[in-house]
Amino acid sequence: MIICKSPTEVEKLRRSGRMVRQLLGEIRDQVRPGITTLELEKYVAKRLKELGARPAFKGYRGYPCCLCTSINDEVIHGIPSERRTLKGGDILSLDMGVVVDGYYGDSALTVPVGAICESAQRLLKVTEEALELAIDKVRLGNRLGDVSATVQQHAETNGYSVVREFVGHGIGKAMHEEPQIPNFGQSGHGPLLKEGMVFAIEPMVNAGGPAVRVLDDNWTAVTVDGRLSAHFEHMVAVTRNGPDVLTRL
Repeated sequence: MIICKSPTEVEKLRRSGRMVRQLLGEIRDQVRPGITTLELEKYVAKRLKELGARPAFKGYRGYPCCLCTSINDEVIHGIPSERRTLKGGDILSLDMGVVVDGYYGDSALTVPVGAICESAQRLLKVTEEALELAIDKVRLGNRLGDVSATVQQHAETNGYSVVREFVGHGIGKAMHEEPQIPNFGQSGHGPLLKEGMVFAIEPMVNAGGPAVRVLDDNWTAVTVDGRLSAHFEHMVAVTRNGPDVLTRL
């Protein structure tokens, strides 16, 4: 069942969503060659304590950290570690969630570490464009398949592939609610979008093929072919006035 939120609930989700996005911006400013992903994790843990918010990821199904840090061919769920030192030319996906007054916020972005090559820049650009185009489909009368198909079409038109094993999701008082939101699909299919639905839309786009595998840590998902992957995520509410991005500052 897809839960439609009241205007009051949407505002609570906006508070959580904006906090996540603010913190992601702060983390992005810390990213540089020579820093470890564990240092980024420690920064987030300190800031969450200062803000009085609870990390949404830490402890969720046993995940050990507040932040996911996925480098280069790591798609999602990379675990921060003192052994992972960022190098110039890397790309780093940052994904995190918070809980504020019982409502979840969840967002992600992929950032360059120092100067990156033109092909990596293009991957980031196309993935973020896919998210923005998908957001524009979050309108009354459209169907969920319109959102999914838009991500797939933009990625594949540009010569990339979309990850199929991991998907976006509804969000509210739980981090993962119905519906699942794949990054592939068929326009005109799926549930009808209704006012008050809130989605976490998160394109995961690979430079090579779509296949992924999970490493022995049981969390980190990587591309099978070892090529780069990018990940961007926003929370979006369906309103009578069009899409309302709750993680936009």
